[in-house]
Amino acid sequence: MSDLSAFPITRKWPAQHPDRIQLYSLPTPNGVKVSTMLEETGLPYEPHLVRFDHNDQLSPEFLSLNPNNKIPAIIDPNGPGGKPLPLWESGAILLYLADKSGKLVPADAAGRYETIQWVMFQMGGIGPMFGQVGFFNRFAGKDYEDKRPRDRYVAESRRLLNVLNERLADRPWIMGQDYSIADIATFPWVRNLLGFYEAGELVGIADFPHVTRALEAFVARPAVIKGLDTPHRG
Repeated sequence: MSDLSAFPITRKWPAQHPDRIQLYSLPTPNGVKVSTMLEETGLPYEPHLVRFDHNDQLSPEFLSLNPNNKIPAIIDPNGPGGKPLPLWESGAILLYLADKSGKLVPADAAGRYETIQWVMFQMGGIGPMFGQVGFFNRFAGKDYEDKRPRDRYVAESRRLLNVLNERLADRPWIMGQDYSIADIATFPWVRNLLGFYEAGELVGIADFPHVTRALEAFVARPAVIKGLDTPHRG
Protein backbone atom coordinates (compact mmCIF):
# COMPACT_ATOMS: atom_id res chain seq x y z
CA MET A 1 0.00 0.00 0.00
CA SER A 2 1.23 3.51 -0.83
CA ASP A 3 2.53 5.65 2.01
CA LEU A 4 1.49 9.30 1.76
CA SER A 5 2.40 10.23 5.33
CA ALA A 6 5.21 12.48 4.10
CA PHE A 7 2.58 14.90 2.78
CA PRO A 8 1.25 17.15 5.58
CA ILE A 9 -2.05 17.60 3.76
CA THR A 10 -2.97 14.01 4.62
CA ARG A 11 -3.11 14.96 8.30
CA LYS A 12 -6.10 17.22 7.63
CA TRP A 13 -7.59 15.02 4.91
CA PRO A 14 -6.57 11.42 5.73
CA ALA A 15 -6.35 9.07 2.77
CA GLN A 16 -8.69 6.13 3.14
CA HIS A 17 -7.39 4.75 -0.16
CA PRO A 18 -3.75 5.88 -0.39
CA ASP A 19 -3.19 3.84 -3.55
CA ARG A 20 -5.60 6.13 -5.43
CA ILE A 21 -5.09 9.65 -6.76
CA GLN A 22 -5.94 12.06 -3.96
CA LEU A 23 -8.05 15.00 -5.17
CA TYR A 24 -8.36 18.14 -3.03
CA SER A 25 -11.04 20.28 -4.56
CA LEU A 26 -14.42 21.99 -4.60
CA PRO A 27 -17.04 21.98 -7.40
CA THR A 28 -16.02 25.32 -8.91
CA PRO A 29 -15.22 25.55 -12.65
CA ASN A 30 -11.54 24.80 -12.09
CA GLY A 31 -12.33 22.02 -9.65
CA VAL A 32 -14.88 20.48 -11.99
CA LYS A 33 -12.25 20.25 -14.72
CA VAL A 34 -10.26 17.71 -12.74
CA SER A 35 -13.12 15.72 -11.20
CA THR A 36 -14.64 15.40 -14.68
CA MET A 37 -11.29 14.36 -16.15
CA LEU A 38 -10.88 11.69 -13.51
CA GLU A 39 -14.39 10.40 -14.19
CA GLU A 40 -13.83 10.44 -17.96
CA THR A 41 -10.55 8.52 -17.75
CA GLY A 42 -11.63 6.04 -15.11
CA LEU A 43 -8.49 6.59 -13.07
CA PRO A 44 -9.12 5.56 -9.44
CA TYR A 45 -9.26 8.57 -7.12
CA GLU A 46 -10.33 9.70 -3.68
CA PRO A 47 -11.94 13.15 -3.42
CA HIS A 48 -11.51 15.49 -0.46
CA LEU A 49 -13.65 18.60 -0.03
CA VAL A 50 -11.72 21.85 0.49
CA ARG A 51 -14.22 24.23 2.05
CA PHE A 52 -13.71 27.89 1.28
CA ASP A 53 -16.27 28.86 3.91
CA HIS A 54 -13.92 27.28 6.47
CA ASN A 55 -10.82 28.79 4.83
CA ASP A 56 -9.46 25.30 4.26
CA GLN A 57 -7.43 26.62 1.33
CA LEU A 58 -5.46 28.81 3.74
CA SER A 59 -4.63 26.03 6.18
CA PRO A 60 -0.98 25.05 6.62
CA GLU A 61 -1.82 21.55 5.43
CA PHE A 62 -3.30 22.73 2.15
CA LEU A 63 -0.57 25.30 1.59
CA SER A 64 2.01 22.54 2.01
CA LEU A 65 0.65 21.07 -1.23
CA ASN A 66 -0.31 24.25 -3.07
CA PRO A 67 1.39 27.46 -1.90
CA ASN A 68 -0.93 29.37 -4.25
CA ASN A 69 -3.89 28.40 -2.01
CA LYS A 70 -6.15 27.48 -4.93
CA ILE A 71 -8.06 24.34 -5.81
CA PRO A 72 -7.73 21.83 -7.33
CA ALA A 73 -4.62 19.96 -6.31
CA ILE A 74 -3.75 16.28 -6.43
CA ILE A 75 -1.29 13.72 -5.17
CA ASP A 76 -0.75 10.77 -7.46
CA PRO A 77 0.79 7.99 -5.33
CA ASN A 78 1.93 6.28 -8.53
CA GLY A 79 3.55 9.17 -10.36
CA PRO A 80 6.52 9.12 -12.74
CA GLY A 81 9.07 6.53 -11.71
CA GLY A 82 6.57 5.03 -9.30
CA LYS A 83 7.02 7.92 -6.88
CA PRO A 84 4.22 10.11 -5.47
CA LEU A 85 3.63 13.27 -7.49
CA PRO A 86 2.00 16.36 -5.96
CA LEU A 87 0.52 18.69 -8.57
CA TRP A 88 -1.57 21.86 -8.72
CA GLU A 89 -2.96 24.19 -11.42
CA SER A 90 -5.93 22.68 -13.21
CA GLY A 91 -4.45 22.91 -16.71
CA ALA A 92 -1.28 21.12 -15.64
CA ILE A 93 -3.35 18.43 -13.94
CA LEU A 94 -5.47 17.92 -17.06
CA LEU A 95 -2.36 17.42 -19.17
CA TYR A 96 -0.83 15.07 -16.64
CA LEU A 97 -3.97 12.93 -16.38
CA ALA A 98 -4.31 12.84 -20.17
CA ASP A 99 -0.75 11.57 -20.49
CA LYS A 100 -1.14 9.11 -17.62
CA SER A 101 -4.34 7.63 -19.02
CA GLY A 102 -3.53 7.98 -22.71
CA LYS A 103 -6.95 9.55 -23.19
CA LEU A 104 -8.53 12.84 -24.29
CA VAL A 105 -5.48 14.33 -26.00
CA PRO A 106 -4.31 13.42 -29.52
CA ALA A 107 -1.35 11.07 -29.77
CA ASP A 108 0.20 12.92 -32.70
CA ALA A 109 2.40 15.88 -31.81
CA ALA A 110 0.58 18.43 -33.97
CA GLY A 111 -2.83 17.52 -32.56
CA ARG A 112 -1.46 17.47 -29.05
CA TYR A 113 -0.06 20.98 -29.27
CA GLU A 114 -3.20 22.32 -30.93
CA THR A 115 -5.22 20.90 -28.05
CA ILE A 116 -2.86 22.45 -25.51
CA GLN A 117 -3.28 25.74 -27.37
CA TRP A 118 -7.02 25.70 -26.66
CA VAL A 119 -6.49 24.70 -23.05
CA MET A 120 -4.25 27.77 -22.69
CA PHE A 121 -6.94 29.87 -24.40
CA GLN A 122 -9.28 28.89 -21.58
CA MET A 123 -6.75 29.43 -18.83
CA GLY A 124 -5.45 32.77 -20.07
CA GLY A 125 -8.72 34.22 -21.35
CA ILE A 126 -12.01 32.52 -20.64
CA GLY A 127 -11.39 31.76 -16.97
CA PRO A 128 -10.07 35.17 -15.88
CA MET A 129 -12.50 37.21 -17.99
CA PHE A 130 -15.60 35.22 -17.12
CA GLY A 131 -14.59 35.41 -13.47
CA GLN A 132 -14.45 39.19 -13.65
CA VAL A 133 -17.90 39.30 -15.23
CA GLY A 134 -19.12 37.17 -12.35
CA PHE A 135 -17.64 39.60 -9.83
CA PHE A 136 -19.30 42.60 -11.42
CA ASN A 137 -22.62 40.91 -12.14
CA ARG A 138 -23.27 38.83 -9.03
CA PHE A 139 -20.90 39.83 -6.25
CA ALA A 140 -19.66 43.09 -4.74
CA GLY A 141 -18.88 44.64 -8.09
CA LYS A 142 -22.56 44.82 -8.99
CA ASP A 143 -22.93 47.74 -6.59
CA TYR A 144 -20.36 49.90 -8.37
CA GLU A 145 -22.09 52.89 -9.90
CA ASP A 146 -19.46 53.17 -12.62
CA LYS A 147 -20.30 50.37 -15.06
CA ARG A 148 -17.27 50.87 -17.27
CA PRO A 149 -15.19 48.15 -15.56
CA ARG A 150 -18.06 45.67 -15.89
CA ASP A 151 -18.65 46.60 -19.52
CA ARG A 152 -14.97 46.15 -20.33
CA TYR A 153 -15.03 42.55 -19.08
CA VAL A 154 -18.38 41.88 -20.75
CA ALA A 155 -16.99 43.06 -24.08
CA GLU A 156 -13.90 40.89 -23.73
CA SER A 157 -16.02 37.89 -22.71
CA ARG A 158 -18.18 38.39 -25.80
CA ARG A 159 -15.05 38.47 -27.93
CA LEU A 160 -13.85 35.21 -26.41
CA LEU A 161 -17.27 33.62 -26.85
CA ASN A 162 -17.21 34.63 -30.49
CA VAL A 163 -13.80 32.98 -30.97
CA LEU A 164 -15.19 29.80 -29.41
CA ASN A 165 -18.44 30.02 -31.37
CA GLU A 166 -16.62 30.28 -34.69
CA ARG A 167 -14.38 27.37 -33.75
CA LEU A 168 -17.45 25.23 -33.03
CA ALA A 169 -19.42 26.29 -36.11
CA ASP A 170 -18.41 23.24 -38.15
CA ARG A 171 -17.47 20.72 -35.48
CA PRO A 172 -19.11 19.15 -32.41
CA TRP A 173 -16.14 19.74 -30.11
CA ILE A 174 -13.26 22.19 -29.93
CA MET A 175 -10.84 19.73 -31.55
CA GLY A 176 -13.34 18.38 -34.07
CA GLN A 177 -15.08 15.01 -33.78
CA ASP A 178 -13.10 14.02 -30.70
CA TYR A 179 -13.95 15.27 -27.25
CA SER A 180 -10.78 16.35 -25.41
CA ILE A 181 -9.23 18.16 -22.48
CA ALA A 182 -9.88 21.40 -24.38
CA ASP A 183 -13.61 20.86 -23.85
CA ILE A 184 -13.15 19.75 -20.25
CA ALA A 185 -11.19 22.94 -19.57
CA THR A 186 -13.63 25.28 -21.28
CA PHE A 187 -17.22 24.28 -20.72
CA PRO A 188 -17.30 24.34 -16.90
CA TRP A 189 -16.53 28.05 -17.24
CA VAL A 190 -19.23 28.63 -19.84
CA ARG A 191 -21.70 26.80 -17.60
CA ASN A 192 -20.69 28.95 -14.64
CA LEU A 193 -21.02 32.17 -16.63
CA LEU A 194 -24.61 31.36 -17.55
CA GLY A 195 -25.62 29.63 -14.33
CA PHE A 196 -23.90 30.68 -11.13
CA TYR A 197 -22.88 34.12 -12.45
CA GLU A 198 -26.32 34.65 -14.05
CA ALA A 199 -24.69 36.57 -16.89
CA GLY A 200 -26.21 34.94 -19.95
CA GLU A 201 -28.34 37.93 -20.88
CA LEU A 202 -25.56 40.36 -20.03
CA VAL A 203 -23.12 38.75 -22.48
CA GLY A 204 -25.81 38.08 -25.08
CA ILE A 205 -25.37 34.33 -25.09
CA ALA A 206 -28.09 33.93 -27.74
CA ASP A 207 -25.55 35.30 -30.22
CA PHE A 208 -23.38 32.20 -29.73
CA PRO A 209 -25.56 29.18 -30.62
CA HIS A 210 -22.67 26.82 -31.33
CA VAL A 211 -21.32 27.43 -27.83
CA THR A 212 -24.65 26.68 -26.17
CA ARG A 213 -25.13 23.59 -28.34
CA ALA A 214 -21.75 22.20 -27.29
CA LEU A 215 -22.41 23.13 -23.66
CA GLU A 216 -25.63 21.11 -23.70
CA ALA A 217 -23.76 18.11 -25.06
CA PHE A 218 -21.05 18.55 -22.45
CA VAL A 219 -23.33 18.68 -19.40
CA ALA A 220 -25.24 15.60 -20.64
CA ARG A 221 -22.14 13.38 -20.41
CA PRO A 222 -22.35 10.93 -17.46
CA ALA A 223 -18.80 11.73 -16.34
CA VAL A 224 -19.61 15.46 -16.31
CA ILE A 225 -22.79 14.90 -14.32
CA LYS A 226 -20.71 13.06 -11.71
CA GLY A 227 -17.83 15.55 -11.88
CA LEU A 228 -20.09 18.53 -11.27
CA ASP A 229 -20.87 17.22 -7.79
CA THR A 230 -17.39 15.98 -6.81
CA PRO A 231 -16.28 16.41 -4.10
CA HIS A 232 -19.82 16.45 -2.77
CA ARG A 233 -20.46 19.56 -0.68
CA GLY A 234 -22.64 17.69 1.78
